[in-house]
Amino acid sequence: MKHHAGRIEVICGSMFCGKTEELIRRVRRAIIARQKVKVFKPEIDDRYGIQRITSHTGQSVEAIPVKAAQEILALSNGETTVVAIDEAQFFDDGIVGVAQCLADDFNIRVIVAGLDTDFRGKPFGAMPRLLSIAEEVIKLQAICVVCGESASRTQRLVNGRPAAMNDPIILVGAQESYEARCRQHHEVLPASEKTPTLSASRPRPKSEMT
Repeated sequence: MKHHAGRIEVICGSMFCGKTEELIRRVRRAIIARQKVKVFKPEIDDRYGIQRITSHTGQSVEAIPVKAAQEILALSNGETTVVAIDEAQFFDDGIVGVAQCLADDFNIRVIVAGLDTDFRGKPFGAMPRLLSIAEEVIKLQAICVVCGESASRTQRLVNGRPAAMNDPIILVGAQESYEARCRQHHEVLPASEKTPTLSASRPRPKSEMT
C-alpha cells in the first residue's frame, strides 16, 4: 500500500524523553498498515546490537546500520513507502538532502528521531535543518532528575561532575554518563575549567544517544 505523499516527520528532545519509543510506535503502525518500511541507524550506535534500535524501555525493531547518510538512498528501493531514521544527529549534513529526496522524489514518508541539542544545550548537527523542513515536529519532554519537572536538556556528567563547554561533542571511550535535566538544573562548566580526566576504558564510541 503506497503512502499518498512524501512527508518528513521529526521526533526530537533530550535523552530519556522517549524519541526512539515513539519512532518504533510509528514504525509498527506502518507495518500493521502493510506499508513497506525500512529502518536505519548510524553505525556508531551499537549499544543494543548493531542491527537493532532499542528504546530505554526495551522495545526494539530491526535496523540497517549505515556510515553515511547517502547510503540510505541506495538502500531504499522502489517498494519502500516508509523510511525511519534513528539518532539522526550523528549523521553528516547530507541527511537533510537525503530526507528531502526521499520525500520529494520518491513520495516516501520519512520519520526521523534525534537529539535537537547536545550536552551544552546547543543545536546538534543537522537536526535544526531537519526540523525546519519537516511537515510535523514532535518535541518530547523527559523528567528532570533533580526537581521532577519537565526536562528539555541532556546533562553530561564525567566522573560525577558536569562536563565543560569545550569538551568534545562526541566522546570516545570516556567514563561519562547522562541525565535528563530541566533548563534551571542543566549545568555546563565554563571552557576555562578542566573536566575530570576522561579515561578510555571502553573501545567503542559512547555519546549522547536516545
